[in-house]
Amino acid sequence: MDQTAAQPALAEIVENFEFLDDWEDRYRYLIELGRTLEPLPAAAHTEANKVRGCASQVWLQTIVRRDDAGAPVLHLVGDSDAHIVRGLVALALAIFSDKPAATIVATEAQPIFDRLGLGAHLTPQRSNGLRSMVERIKAEARSAMQRA
Repeated sequence: MDQTAAQPALAEIVENFEFLDDWEDRYRYLIELGRTLEPLPAAAHTEANKVRGCASQVWLQTIVRRDDAGAPVLHLVGDSDAHIVRGLVALALAIFSDKPAATIVATEAQPIFDRLGLGAHLTPQRSNGLRSMVERIKAEARSAMQRA
């Protein structure tokens, strides 16, 4: 199995996306992003990790760590059975993974998606799935904050 490349930072993803004029190239880039995902262990492909509201199958595993002050920080690992959706998972993880739970709850992803032009170029099912992923991540962050 191929080693996955390091997942790029959000700023790099936005820059690369804006550099590509053609949506076919942007879709290919999303597919490439999906290949950078940290592998989700087979044991994590469970019903509990499945994201509801996605047409494709999407799994998100949340690992809560604590920073030096004891605040929860969420490390997210995800996967999908569809190539473009894997890229969308990678984008969501670039926005939210390894961030403090409070930052995740406060972060609005929609302006980023709008800047990338995703709303106009994703099917309604993929747009709904992306919203479902974001809501799932924010719910996990709120839960981690309540347990803190």
